Amino acid sequence: MAQAQDQASSQTTITAPTTLESVNVVGNWLDGDMPSAEKVLEHPGARTIVERERIQESGATTLREALRLVPGVQVQDSNGTGGSDISLNLSVRGLTARLSPRSYILQDGVPISYAPYGQPQLSLAPVALGNLESVDVVRGAGSVRYGPQNVGGIINFTTRAIPKTFGGEVSVGTEIYGHGGNVKTTPSFFVGGTNESGLGLAVLYSGTHGEGWRSGNDKVDLDDVLIKSQYKIDNNSSISASLHHFEAQGQMPGGLTTAQYKADPFQSTRNYDEFTGRRTDGSLKYNYKDGRNSFEVLGYYVDSFRGSYIERDATGANAGKRSLTGAPRDYSYYGVEPRFSRIFETGSVVQEVSVGYRYLKEKSSETSLASSGFYVPGQVNAMELPLNTAQTSQGGTTANAFYIDNRIDIGDWTVTPGVRYERIRSFNNVVDYRGTTSTAIFPKASANEWLPTLSVLYRVNGNWAVFANAGKSFGPQQYAQLAQSSNNQLYPESAKTYEVGTHYKSDTWNGELTLFNIDFDKELFLDRPGDGTGNGIWTDLGATRHRGLESALRYDFGKNYPALKGLSLGGNYTFTQATSQAGPFAGRDLPLYARHTAGLSARYALERWIFNAELTAQSKQRSPGTPGTSAKPNPYITQEDANGNLGNIPGFGIVGLRASYQAGAELRNLRLTVGVKNLFDRRYFTRSTDNNGGGKYVGMPRSVYLQASLPF
Repeated sequence: MAQAQDQASSQTTITAPTTLESVNVVGNWLDGDMPSAEKVLEHPGARTIVERERIQESGATTLREALRLVPGVQVQDSNGTGGSDISLNLSVRGLTARLSPRSYILQDGVPISYAPYGQPQLSLAPVALGNLESVDVVRGAGSVRYGPQNVGGIINFTTRAIPKTFGGEVSVGTEIYGHGGNVKTTPSFFVGGTNESGLGLAVLYSGTHGEGWRSGNDKVDLDDVLIKSQYKIDNNSSISASLHHFEAQGQMPGGLTTAQYKADPFQSTRNYDEFTGRRTDGSLKYNYKDGRNSFEVLGYYVDSFRGSYIERDATGANAGKRSLTGAPRDYSYYGVEPRFSRIFETGSVVQEVSVGYRYLKEKSSETSLASSGFYVPGQVNAMELPLNTAQTSQGGTTANAFYIDNRIDIGDWTVTPGVRYERIRSFNNVVDYRGTTSTAIFPKASANEWLPTLSVLYRVNGNWAVFANAGKSFGPQQYAQLAQSSNNQLYPESAKTYEVGTHYKSDTWNGELTLFNIDFDKELFLDRPGDGTGNGIWTDLGATRHRGLESALRYDFGKNYPALKGLSLGGNYTFTQATSQAGPFAGRDLPLYARHTAGLSARYALERWIFNAELTAQSKQRSPGTPGTSAKPNPYITQEDANGNLGNIPGFGIVGLRASYQAGAELRNLRLTVGVKNLFDRRYFTRSTDNNGGGKYVGMPRSVYLQASLPF
């Protein structure tokens, strides 16, 4: 579920008066000491904060499962070249899910993609669930302060805070999959504290190791280490620093044809497909806040590597054979982001003016490798074949961004106009070694974008707020788009987003409701060849429209009915209509999203026990192929093809159960948990039209998980 489904034990009534008697500067609204419920209630747009306790009680063991608790967010299971457990494929409001390119995603305020401007994909998602305190998803009214690639909102993964007193926790989880009995473990460790002089330090580790639910080539090894420190200089100012290293290797079992899936949906025919990656980053932040003024400056440096091996199926005379490709890539970037906010009071009108700036410089080095010939699968060890350089590229981006917004409080109303300006300069020098002679291109791109927004919030009372907002978001050209476009004349993507909605929170009821509309102009689209109809070239798809409704509600029975103390029920429902507005598929649904998603949850706490039940469901999805051109249109495919790539994907629903026991001091507060996912072993699948063959990918079968955590 969502913030609307926080546990009864953590619910609080917002008792702030509806007229402002005293004011304090907010500054950076992703940070701060404000409770999550108040952050959501005061935000003039769709926003959900899923906290650690809710994540644990849902049984989530991956980022994918945690993000499915958020209305409006759909997360694809591993598929295609995003088919490893170290990748993340999330879609907000029907936007493309493959490697999450449409949302601006951060960890503790630092971007987590390889290159925020030139390579925003997450084939390596450098975040481990065990290190997180909360997931903050801002689906609207965020484009002024954060960007680019913010059409799908802002997502900030917040890691566990440094405790005020020394303490820690060690935990381990084990997940056992049916139909093979493969096992995956998730160990984690946390320790930290703050001394009397105000110096705090914490060490966090979280990992994932083991086999997935497919029969072959489905192993993952992931390790995430974070060191955080903070020093309180005085009552108003502090300095903090972090050092983070993430390293992972994930195999990709690949898609299956219709016949292969029918014979055994858990088999794998791809022995060598895998992704590996590592990321090292550091950040330093100074923060000052005195109630009227807020100033912070954040600096960070990120160095990352990703590599892959992918088999490609040959065609024509070589049909039935494969070649092996490799793609080692290095990226680095650094950024500096100062922000300043100040409160101004004029009679009954209170204004908080905020200004911010970001300088970010990134560079990339990408190489494409390919075996010189073709081989018959199973007859050779493809990893022993020599790989020749097919293409190299050296890219870079220099970006300057400036924003200003003015939060104006007049009684129960808050009006916030703002504007962001992005100035971007990118290049990608590409050398292609295929053919008899090498060829080189040196595409460049620039963008100067003004991104205005306007939001309005009305406080009906201390527990209820309604909002509306309108804004413009955009995404610049990426390195791959510069290298693969047909004429190097692609333009930045732009979208207009509108929202109207409400948040409510009290001791008993907790809910949200949002209506949204996104008009996406000139969305860039890769005409993928994996379905047999595309040409592998980036083009302007034309336009897409995304509109719908997001809702969540939770009720705590114990507040009004003492006999039902400890019982709470929740539900969410999202309707999304994402359609193409131009080209041969105009008016038809976009691929790989569900129009309807819903969930139900129940929680019952009895003394030291907590019991949870979850039901999640989604309607059918589409995989229609590529549209082609007006002169040569392709059909919109709804019936499954022999390759398993194309055709409708049936909807499904799955049930999960969980029981947790919290021991007392006699067992050092040990917590033990047992649960089952996909209780009725519902068989479901997704598809891919990716360039590693595509096909059908079976979903998680029934699985049992055990968890133990010991605080100290």
